[in-house]
Amino acid sequence: MSRQYVIGVLVANISGVLSRVSGMFTRRGFNIDSLTVSETENAGVSRITVAFHGDEDIKERIVTQLEKLHDVREVEVLDRHETVMRELLLLKIANTAKNRQDIMTAVEIFRSKIVDYSTTALVCELTGETAKIDAFIELMKNYGIMEMCRTGIVAIERGENCLRTVMDAAAE
Repeated sequence: MSRQYVIGVLVANISGVLSRVSGMFTRRGFNIDSLTVSETENAGVSRITVAFHGDEDIKERIVTQLEKLHDVREVEVLDRHETVMRELLLLKIANTAKNRQDIMTAVEIFRSKIVDYSTTALVCELTGETAKIDAFIELMKNYGIMEMCRTGIVAIERGENCLRTVMDAAAE
């Protein structure tokens, strides 16, 4: 049975690592639903969050292959019930006198905000779980989406659980 998995990967913060990680997915024919990467609290370490669909076997193969890559320090499948997951959406919508009030109402209901306003377009910013982002996009289609950009999933475990390198844990 196919389901979405989210994996946190800590890697050395050096050039070429992201290419090796994404290349591993390509070489093995795995599709990435979303991929985000950024520096962590340790400037020498980057965190990659990868979301993909597959079964248990595919998940295990991906984890095994990631762990074999040079400069990969830690790989963890994140439990949906023990992880905070969010996305960021920037959505540009046609602004007309006819639709403006309806858009403003939807923005308020979804706890979004308008971050840019012109007489012809509104840019909305929304953060939340993927389902919330998808629902907002679907609603806004009726008003004329001009352009959109979304980050993909970022995820962090709840409570004291942390994804950290073996070197970081040893320093404590």
